[in-house]
Amino acid sequence: MLEQMKEIIMNYVDVEEDEITENSRFIEDLKFNSYDFMSFLGEVEETFEIAVEEDDVLTLTTVGEAIAYIEKLKD
Repeated sequence: MLEQMKEIIMNYVDVEEDEITENSRFIEDLKFNSYDFMSFLGEVEETFEIAVEEDDVLTLTTVGEAIAYIEKLKD
């Protein structure tokens, strides 16, 4: 799932694939702004066929946390 997330992330911010790890923080490391992050979440919902909760999203700070959250929703 990390590879899929990398592909989606690179649609929204200007980073190299090898810079994205599960420990990468969306704002501090990947330089997401709020608009890009919300657009990114929309693509995540479509790609993984899930619906994210706004309150839950506010707690996601790293790529790894987002992956764990998506996996939890898919179960």
